[in-house]
Amino acid sequence: MDKESAMEVLDLKKFIKYQPEKITREMIGETPEMRVALMCLEPGQELTPHKAPMQLLMYVVEGKGEFMVGDEVIEADEKTAIMCRPMVPHGFRASKGQRLAVMAVVTPAE
Repeated sequence: MDKESAMEVLDLKKFIKYQPEKITREMIGETPEMRVALMCLEPGQELTPHKAPMQLLMYVVEGKGEFMVGDEVIEADEKTAIMCRPMVPHGFRASKGQRLAVMAVVTPAE
């Protein structure tokens, strides 16, 4: 988003791209206060659980998958948002037979 504009409209449909050999990751918005990325997974692909020192919101744009946050695993589908606190392990995988597109919004931890 540029400094002159008060808003930026992101048409997520334009950013959804799947690749059979790897997860696609595209940075779709970035400011000093917030980063927004879109990750697209083919069935069975997984983002291995990892930790980050940021607040995180994962939003299912398309499809269905399993989300791991700490010791919990939940199945989530379109229009579901999952929040994760800093330094809590998190990851996700596309369900069998399902593609998964996840928008991740991260902000610095206070």
